[in-house]
Amino acid sequence: MNYAFPPAPVVTLDAMSSNPFPVRRIFCVGQNYADHVREMGAAPDAEPFFFMKPASAVLQNNSVLPYPSGTTEVELVVALHKGGKNIPMDKVDYDYVFGYAVGLDMTRRDLQRAAREKGQPWEMAKAFDHSAPCTAITPEFYSGTIARGKIELKVNGQIRQSADVGDMLWRIPQIVHFLSNQIELFPGDLIFTGTPAGVSPVVKGDVIEAAVAGLEPLTITIG
Repeated sequence: MNYAFPPAPVVTLDAMSSNPFPVRRIFCVGQNYADHVREMGAAPDAEPFFFMKPASAVLQNNSVLPYPSGTTEVELVVALHKGGKNIPMDKVDYDYVFGYAVGLDMTRRDLQRAAREKGQPWEMAKAFDHSAPCTAITPEFYSGTIARGKIELKVNGQIRQSADVGDMLWRIPQIVHFLSNQIELFPGDLIFTGTPAGVSPVVKGDVIEAAVAGLEPLTITIG
């Protein structure tokens, strides 16, 4: 097929012992750790809420993230290799999850606050270029189902965030179930599952190290 101009290349992430994983969309869960909910001055919701980033926001591991970058937030990332609507919770882990990765939800808090004060959408505070750094994917075949384990973020060697994945208000099966009730999911979708308390600003020259137990660690420099 001929196009008006060359289409954008497929965004991919490396995957252990597998062909590259093609990223279709990025969904993010908001306020999925109780301590982060309190940190943001909010109250827990009855169900998870979601926002999106474009696939083009992916930044590969060991890269330089152009400044300005706002705040940094470590997250467990779930990669799907099967989609659908109204997915039952008890079918999620082995039937739908391809694997896991470590990601950062970079946020422009200045833009987010300004938009909230005006009652405007704050998509540009979340979906800007390079706002989704992510490691290679560890297939679930190797990692097993991740339901607990240390999640941590350091900036210049100093711990900023530290918690356990088991502290999530909504676990992965619940997240996939609720999201698939709102929108049809597809192979290649990534889900950033939320961040613990301790989100903090970063500046030029900062080195960010993010880790989830058992997965490849993520290292990003603010440039």
